[in-house]
Amino acid sequence: MRRRSVSLLGLAGLLALPLTVLPQAQAADGVVSTGKTVTASSVETSAFGAGLAVDGNTATRWASLEGVDPQWIRVDLGANHAISRVKLNWEDAYGKTYRIQTSADGSNWTDVYSTTAGDGATDDLAVSGSGRYVRMYGTGRGTAYGYSLWEFEVYGAPSGGGGGGGTAVPFGSHLKPYAAGMLKPSGSQAAIDQKVVDYYNRWKSAFVRQNCGNGWYQIISPDADHPYVAEAQGYGMVVTATMAGADPDAKKIFDGLVKWKIDHPSSVNPNLLAAEQDTACRSVNGGDGATDGDMDVAYGLLLADKQWGSAGTYNYKDLALKHIAAIKKDELNPTTKLLKLGDWSSSGDQYYWISRTSDWMVDHFRAFRTASGDTTWDAVRTAHQTQISRLQSTYASGTGLLPDFVVDTNTTPKPAPGQVLEDPNDGAYWWNACRTPWRIADDAVTSGDATSLAAARKLNSWIKTKSGGDPNKIAIGYKLNGTQISSGSEAAFFAPFAVAAMTDSGSQAWLDALWNKMLATTIDTSSYFSASIQLQVMITVSGNHWVP
Repeated sequence: MRRRSVSLLGLAGLLALPLTVLPQAQAADGVVSTGKTVTASSVETSAFGAGLAVDGNTATRWASLEGVDPQWIRVDLGANHAISRVKLNWEDAYGKTYRIQTSADGSNWTDVYSTTAGDGATDDLAVSGSGRYVRMYGTGRGTAYGYSLWEFEVYGAPSGGGGGGGTAVPFGSHLKPYAAGMLKPSGSQAAIDQKVVDYYNRWKSAFVRQNCGNGWYQIISPDADHPYVAEAQGYGMVVTATMAGADPDAKKIFDGLVKWKIDHPSSVNPNLLAAEQDTACRSVNGGDGATDGDMDVAYGLLLADKQWGSAGTYNYKDLALKHIAAIKKDELNPTTKLLKLGDWSSSGDQYYWISRTSDWMVDHFRAFRTASGDTTWDAVRTAHQTQISRLQSTYASGTGLLPDFVVDTNTTPKPAPGQVLEDPNDGAYWWNACRTPWRIADDAVTSGDATSLAAARKLNSWIKTKSGGDPNKIAIGYKLNGTQISSGSEAAFFAPFAVAAMTDSGSQAWLDALWNKMLATTIDTSSYFSASIQLQVMITVSGNHWVP
């Protein structure tokens, strides 16, 4: 299918807790927060990012939005710690009423200190608690401004227990390292992660909805043919499961998306998701499924099973396995082992031997194989990787670009000769294939697979040369020989190349340029497509994409 806020805890009242202020350092434990991943409810401007509160530099600071309560800043220690002391070095904008809280999972919080009489300067607090996460949760500002900390220091010692109960792979934990040699943007990991969280919060505000009631969450798609499309819901499920730990509402949103999936079954296979819904949240256009959306829905369910387990409201693992089996039955061509366009295409119709390259998500195939134990997915992965290599060498030897659609998959697969489904550029690198550098390189960075690496590096080498190292010169669409189709700049076209850049040791400056281009690009609230692609690219580039 083509492109066509963090919740804050409600406080019923402040729990009075014993207060001990240390006049000077007395605790034997060391600082365990410096350089760790930090998230915040808001930042005043990009110059006052949350990571600046744990950088060990008392000349830099985090600052929240002005005039808004409540606000919070949270540090992820990476593993469970016994917490003995928290030191807050306030700027002039201080918290008068605030809590210090700990959490094992980033969702359920325990107060270890509270006050209604904060007076700024430095609060050096003796506390007793444990958790992986520690946050300052402010409900009353001491000034008309916001909350601002030069430094947020947590003292303690590892106590075992890993990441705690609720979230197995919290965003920013980096528990799933990439293959050796992959690049990341220059700068501290905490600052990079915070940029992703900031963008996610803006994306969430723009596109996450609760329309039509019924406990549903949806990702709205203002630039698609209908307000809700399966592609967007799939993106939403993958994103929210990945952002768990940074967003305390992640599981609630995910479960609302799961309910939407269950309540909008495909008319062809009820274990798949109907591709399009109208403003009344009713499935339209036959109610059949679209392969790209279903691929991400299944993948998102597998992520959720790993994150939260499957013993809650929904059995994510069971739903995932049923979805994977349904993709195999009705969205996979049994002869070619290539994905079909949707469950609506069947033997004998004109679309049966056509495949969309942006659906070729190799890391998803690996996850499906692991979860199901079905060796068919090994053959499916090999078939798609073989075609990626073949199309690059035969039809795009100088560029590595893939076409939106491939035809004649039963004989000699080739780029579409013209419009076969959506557009006269169906055989070019256009609004579907623009995602392929990201999809190919997602597998390359996580698996280190030689075939995926070669394909990603070919794309990276060409676009770096074509643009002269300037991301602003990446056009909107290309013929497979590299001829530009349209001028302008669009995140859906420039962002995916950042993942490909990660695979080349000589592309640090190029990766940094692409990363900075993404940071400078504001979210277009009329385009879920570009914003959702950029967000997922940023998740990968920051080192936070993982394969369940």
